[in-house]
Amino acid sequence: MVVSAKTMPAPLFITGNPVADKFLMDEPLALLIGMLLDQQVPMEWAFRGPWTLQERLGGTLNCALIASMEPDAVVTLFCAKPALHRYPAAMARRTHELCNFMVDNYDGDVEALWRDTTSGSELYRRLRELPGFGDEKAKIFMAILAKRFGIRPRGWKTAAVPFSDATPRSVADIHSPESLARVRAFKKAKKEQGKTKAD
Repeated sequence: MVVSAKTMPAPLFITGNPVADKFLMDEPLALLIGMLLDQQVPMEWAFRGPWTLQERLGGTLNCALIASMEPDAVVTLFCAKPALHRYPAAMARRTHELCNFMVDNYDGDVEALWRDTTSGSELYRRLRELPGFGDEKAKIFMAILAKRFGIRPRGWKTAAVPFSDATPRSVADIHSPESLARVRAFKKAKKEQGKTKAD
């Protein structure tokens, strides 16, 4: 099942930079790396990282290129000012590992993760196999694919619970300044209650 990114129901509005947001829409690896980086830093910082990384790579971002590099070379790119993450060295190595996994298992074709998936459970399983993708990260990425790109294999809502609902709880629900504010307010309220965005 393939749905073109050009048929998205709504644009992404994450980084505060329209060019970086469009890059996430147009480049599947950018979206995947952004999701990988989305932990322990503001989401704008995380999802802007792939745009900055491709600039430091000379304007190219692909799995084969990153996988072919020495891990320390990727670390150098991540640690250059401004750093791409609060923990740039660790996330650089994880990004390198992710790209190696994609080359070894999908010939570096990120869209192959979902192109021929027939069920939400299968897509969830594939995402969980990715280095750095735990349960919540896999579900949020599924919700991004469904809500922003129209990629909705059978049973995706069940597989992505609770991030498949209409509550503005994650980056998957952000497509405008207003929706960004709603997600922030939701997260703040949950934090004050001692809960997480999944609650």
